Amino acid sequence: MFLTSSKPIDYYLKWIATGILIIASALNSLGYYPIGPILYLVGGLIWLIVSCVWKEWSLIITNITLASINAVGLTYVLFLK
Repeated sequence: MFLTSSKPIDYYLKWIATGILIIASALNSLGYYPIGPILYLVGGLIWLIVSCVWKEWSLIITNITLASINAVGLTYVLFLK
């Protein structure tokens, strides 16, 4: 029944992204670096895709900003520092 549902792809993407962000939060709180921020970036990018499908500008701006902050921070710590 679950796999034969006629729900649009954004329904599944939003829940996958939400699950990834919850796991990222747990990993960050336990000090797992860099996997926590990497998962934040992945979850944020998936939510950005969903936001674009929905054409919801508040979510688009929020997720572009958060994904950019994560990407810049990871780039700096992993490659430039």
